[in-house]
Amino acid sequence: MERRGGRDDSEKLAYTPERLQQLLREGQPVFINATADWCITCLTNEQITLGKPAVRAKLKEKVIYLVADWTNEDPAITALLQEYGRNGVPLYLLFDGKSPVASVLPQLLTPGIVLDALEKLPTKRATTN
Repeated sequence: MERRGGRDDSEKLAYTPERLQQLLREGQPVFINATADWCITCLTNEQITLGKPAVRAKLKEKVIYLVADWTNEDPAITALLQEYGRNGVPLYLLFDGKSPVASVLPQLLTPGIVLDALEKLPTKRATTN
């Protein structure tokens, strides 16, 4: 998957409800980045926080990273947003691999917020996805 600024996002998977449910059944920690190409806050968070090498490395180490791209208002992503009381993006969800309910991270991210949340998780399990 190639997105924004030519970055290689090969470690990221597209969100689907089925993929999320499978990962949760496997006990995998999951990070969901609900974003859109037209979302200025999303783009800022990706540049200032999620794109930082230390944050990217910790995400890769600790979670399966799913991108819920709402650029074209996919109904499955709309349902996810509504499930967490949101009308739009950004939405950042962190599943610990034990509970089917996610922790909701703030809409404005800093590297410290993300790294602190990830540090509390176990290392992800090997997966064949």
